[in-house]
Amino acid sequence: MREQIIASAERAFRTNGVRNISLPYIMKGAGLTHGGFYAHFKNNDQLVIETFHFAITDTIKLLQSVADKKADQPRIQTIIEFYLSSVHRDQTEVGCILPALAGEMTQLSQEVRKAYTDELKRFMAFIADTGNISLSTSYALVSSMVGTIAFARAVNESQFSDQLLRGGIIQAKRVLEAN
Repeated sequence: MREQIIASAERAFRTNGVRNISLPYIMKGAGLTHGGFYAHFKNNDQLVIETFHFAITDTIKLLQSVADKKADQPRIQTIIEFYLSSVHRDQTEVGCILPALAGEMTQLSQEVRKAYTDELKRFMAFIADTGNISLSTSYALVSSMVGTIAFARAVNESQFSDQLLRGGIIQAKRVLEAN
Protein backbone atom coordinates (compact mmCIF):
# COMPACT_ATOMS: atom_id res chain seq x y z
CA MET A 1 0.00 0.00 0.00
CA ARG A 2 2.84 2.39 0.80
CA GLU A 3 4.20 1.94 -2.74
CA GLN A 4 0.76 2.69 -4.19
CA ILE A 5 0.58 5.93 -2.22
CA ILE A 6 4.05 7.01 -3.36
CA ALA A 7 3.24 6.12 -6.99
CA SER A 8 0.06 8.19 -6.80
CA ALA A 9 1.98 11.08 -5.21
CA GLU A 10 4.67 10.89 -7.93
CA ARG A 11 2.12 11.27 -10.71
CA ALA A 12 0.27 14.03 -8.87
CA PHE A 13 3.37 16.03 -7.88
CA ARG A 14 4.91 15.78 -11.35
CA THR A 15 1.74 17.08 -12.93
CA ASN A 16 0.39 19.57 -10.37
CA GLY A 17 3.14 20.31 -7.87
CA VAL A 18 3.15 19.64 -4.14
CA ARG A 19 1.10 22.55 -2.83
CA ASN A 20 -1.77 22.08 -5.30
CA ILE A 21 -2.43 18.45 -4.38
CA SER A 22 -4.55 17.30 -1.48
CA LEU A 23 -4.01 14.19 0.57
CA PRO A 24 -7.45 12.81 -0.36
CA TYR A 25 -6.52 13.20 -4.05
CA ILE A 26 -3.31 11.20 -3.56
CA MET A 27 -5.07 8.52 -1.54
CA LYS A 28 -7.87 8.24 -4.10
CA GLY A 29 -5.23 7.85 -6.83
CA ALA A 30 -3.79 4.97 -4.81
CA GLY A 31 -7.23 3.39 -4.49
CA LEU A 32 -7.29 4.02 -0.74
CA THR A 33 -9.22 6.18 1.69
CA HIS A 34 -7.83 9.36 3.22
CA GLY A 35 -7.94 7.89 6.72
CA GLY A 36 -5.30 5.27 5.95
CA PHE A 37 -2.55 7.78 5.19
CA TYR A 38 -1.20 8.11 8.73
CA ALA A 39 -0.75 4.37 9.06
CA HIS A 40 2.01 4.73 6.43
CA PHE A 41 3.47 8.24 6.88
CA LYS A 42 3.90 10.46 9.92
CA ASN A 43 3.02 13.59 7.90
CA ASN A 44 2.78 15.07 4.42
CA ASP A 45 6.45 16.11 4.41
CA GLN A 46 7.54 12.49 4.86
CA LEU A 47 5.47 11.51 1.82
CA VAL A 48 6.95 14.33 -0.25
CA ILE A 49 10.50 13.42 0.77
CA GLU A 50 10.06 9.73 -0.03
CA THR A 51 8.35 10.61 -3.29
CA PHE A 52 11.33 12.75 -4.38
CA HIS A 53 13.66 9.83 -3.82
CA PHE A 54 11.51 7.37 -5.74
CA ALA A 55 10.85 9.87 -8.55
CA ILE A 56 14.55 10.56 -9.11
CA THR A 57 15.28 6.84 -8.97
CA ASP A 58 12.61 6.30 -11.64
CA THR A 59 14.02 9.10 -13.80
CA ILE A 60 17.55 7.72 -13.57
CA LYS A 61 16.31 4.22 -14.50
CA LEU A 62 14.37 5.64 -17.44
CA LEU A 63 17.36 7.61 -18.71
CA GLN A 64 19.65 4.59 -18.32
CA SER A 65 17.17 2.50 -20.29
CA VAL A 66 16.91 5.12 -23.04
CA ALA A 67 20.71 5.34 -23.27
CA ASP A 68 21.05 1.53 -23.38
CA LYS A 69 18.84 1.37 -26.47
CA LYS A 70 21.00 3.68 -28.58
CA ALA A 71 24.52 2.30 -28.79
CA ASP A 72 25.54 4.40 -31.82
CA GLN A 73 26.17 7.60 -29.84
CA PRO A 74 27.52 8.57 -26.40
CA ARG A 75 25.10 7.77 -23.56
CA ILE A 76 25.06 11.35 -22.30
CA GLN A 77 24.08 12.64 -25.74
CA THR A 78 21.18 10.17 -25.88
CA ILE A 79 20.08 11.29 -22.41
CA ILE A 80 20.19 14.96 -23.40
CA GLU A 81 18.17 14.34 -26.55
CA PHE A 82 15.52 12.35 -24.67
CA TYR A 83 15.34 14.72 -21.69
CA LEU A 84 14.87 17.68 -24.03
CA SER A 85 12.34 15.92 -26.26
CA SER A 86 8.69 16.64 -26.87
CA VAL A 87 7.90 13.19 -25.41
CA HIS A 88 9.48 14.12 -22.07
CA ARG A 89 7.94 17.59 -22.17
CA ASP A 90 4.45 16.28 -22.86
CA GLN A 91 4.39 13.35 -20.41
CA THR A 92 4.67 15.30 -17.18
CA GLU A 93 3.07 12.53 -15.12
CA VAL A 94 6.11 10.30 -15.75
CA GLY A 95 8.69 12.99 -16.49
CA CYS A 96 11.47 14.32 -14.30
CA ILE A 97 10.16 15.80 -11.07
CA LEU A 98 12.96 18.39 -10.77
CA PRO A 99 11.54 20.98 -13.19
CA ALA A 100 8.00 20.28 -12.05
CA LEU A 101 8.74 21.36 -8.48
CA ALA A 102 11.65 23.79 -8.66
CA GLY A 103 9.45 26.87 -8.56
CA GLU A 104 7.67 25.97 -5.36
CA MET A 105 10.58 24.66 -3.28
CA THR A 106 11.19 27.98 -1.54
CA GLN A 107 7.66 27.81 -0.13
CA LEU A 108 8.03 24.36 1.42
CA SER A 109 9.64 23.22 4.67
CA GLN A 110 13.39 23.11 5.17
CA GLU A 111 13.18 19.33 5.52
CA VAL A 112 11.49 19.04 2.12
CA ARG A 113 13.95 21.49 0.56
CA LYS A 114 16.85 19.45 1.90
CA ALA A 115 15.40 16.30 0.35
CA TYR A 116 14.97 18.12 -2.99
CA THR A 117 18.57 19.36 -2.75
CA ASP A 118 19.87 15.86 -1.98
CA GLU A 119 17.97 14.36 -4.91
CA LEU A 120 19.14 17.12 -7.26
CA LYS A 121 22.73 16.40 -6.22
CA ARG A 122 22.17 12.67 -6.79
CA PHE A 123 20.79 13.38 -10.27
CA MET A 124 23.73 15.67 -11.05
CA ALA A 125 26.17 12.97 -9.92
CA PHE A 126 24.42 10.47 -12.20
CA ILE A 127 24.79 12.86 -15.15
CA ALA A 128 28.47 13.48 -14.29
CA ASP A 129 29.16 9.74 -14.08
CA THR A 130 27.22 8.91 -17.23
CA GLY A 131 28.85 11.66 -19.25
CA ASN A 132 32.28 11.16 -17.72
CA ILE A 133 32.28 14.88 -16.99
CA SER A 134 33.20 16.96 -13.97
CA LEU A 135 30.60 17.66 -11.33
CA SER A 136 30.91 21.36 -12.16
CA THR A 137 30.07 20.67 -15.81
CA SER A 138 27.19 18.48 -14.68
CA TYR A 139 25.82 21.38 -12.62
CA ALA A 140 25.77 23.58 -15.73
CA LEU A 141 24.36 20.82 -17.93
CA VAL A 142 21.57 19.79 -15.55
CA SER A 143 20.67 23.42 -14.84
CA SER A 144 20.36 24.03 -18.56
CA MET A 145 18.31 20.87 -19.15
CA VAL A 146 15.94 21.40 -16.22
CA GLY A 147 15.45 25.07 -17.10
CA THR A 148 14.80 24.26 -20.74
CA ILE A 149 12.20 21.60 -20.01
CA ALA A 150 10.52 23.85 -17.43
CA PHE A 151 10.21 26.69 -19.96
CA ALA A 152 9.14 24.34 -22.75
CA ARG A 153 6.33 23.05 -20.53
CA ALA A 154 5.33 26.52 -19.34
CA VAL A 155 4.76 28.33 -22.63
CA ASN A 156 1.47 28.14 -24.49
CA GLU A 157 2.84 28.13 -28.05
CA SER A 158 3.84 24.67 -29.30
CA GLN A 159 6.18 25.99 -31.99
CA PHE A 160 8.03 28.18 -29.47
CA SER A 161 8.18 25.25 -27.04
CA ASP A 162 9.76 23.07 -29.75
CA GLN A 163 12.27 25.84 -30.49
CA LEU A 164 13.19 26.00 -26.81
CA LEU A 165 13.82 22.25 -26.79
CA ARG A 166 16.00 22.42 -29.92
CA GLY A 167 17.94 25.38 -28.51
CA GLY A 168 18.37 23.53 -25.22
CA ILE A 169 19.87 20.52 -27.00
CA ILE A 170 22.33 22.74 -28.85
CA GLN A 171 23.38 24.51 -25.64
CA ALA A 172 23.65 21.25 -23.68
CA LYS A 173 25.98 19.82 -26.32
CA ARG A 174 28.08 23.01 -26.17
CA VAL A 175 28.40 22.56 -22.42
CA LEU A 176 29.71 19.03 -23.06
CA GLU A 177 32.13 20.22 -25.74
CA ALA A 178 33.53 22.88 -23.41
CA ASN A 179 34.30 20.24 -20.78
